Amino acid sequence: TNGALAAKSATQTIPVVFMQSADPVRIGLVRSLNRPGGNLTGINLLLAETAGKRFELLLELVPAAKSVAHLGNPTNPVYAEADAKETQIAARAHGVRLLFINASRPNEIDTAFAELVQQRADALHVSADGFLLTHLAQIVTLAARYSVPAVYAFRQAITLGGLMSYGT
Repeated sequence: TNGALAAKSATQTIPVVFMQSADPVRIGLVRSLNRPGGNLTGINLLLAETAGKRFELLLELVPAAKSVAHLGNPTNPVYAEADAKETQIAARAHGVRLLFINASRPNEIDTAFAELVQQRADALHVSADGFLLTHLAQIVTLAARYSVPAVYAFRQAITLGGLMSYGT
């Protein structure tokens, strides 16, 4: 998200193709999906838009959950906002307390899990943020260590031993 926005700011003439996890219209990259206009075009992975569905699927696996932690990356604010919004809507609809925990460096992932345990979260919803994707092995390992059921946006988490993914 940050890279695509930077590319848009840097040039109005060089063609830019992006792969985006948040709605490119909502964040101002393009005018519309079918006619983007300007010099930017690309693919929307609909990851932020499906955050609520991932949350609901997690609740189907853990129906007694009263408190769910959402692991996000605050250094990607445009995506984090869209992802958090969809997750909040789903949490409110199901009457579940949503605890936001953040990590933007590997050591912060450990700290986030310590907070998750201290706050007694019943389950974990992992954002589809790129930083978190690159640290899935660490996240899956910690979820298993603390016996926290978690849902991920990327299938890679399942190959690493994660419980469930809904996404790419």
